[in-house]
Amino acid sequence: MLPSLLARGATRSAVLTTQRRNMAGGGFPYKMSAKKNKFVEEWNGRREITEQAFVADAKKTRQILWFGVAIPYFIYWLTRSEFEKQGNPKYADMI
Repeated sequence: MLPSLLARGATRSAVLTTQRRNMAGGGFPYKMSAKKNKFVEEWNGRREITEQAFVADAKKTRQILWFGVAIPYFIYWLTRSEFEKQGNPKYADMI
């Protein structure tokens, strides 16, 4: 009984070491792998720490209000006034 258990354990360890494979690499050599672009890697690292690096100051607050509130409202006001001037029946249904 003991020799069969030892033989089974030795066989399992041999099988596990021979079936070792690369993750999604298959049988391709190392030179065929994708090369890292240092600029992309730098951008990716910067993107991960954006929350920590962002500083809210007066200039950025003005930009956020300008591009997030003023310009969209101006576009809305412009399209709405155009619909009102044309007297489009579709606009009358929206009111």
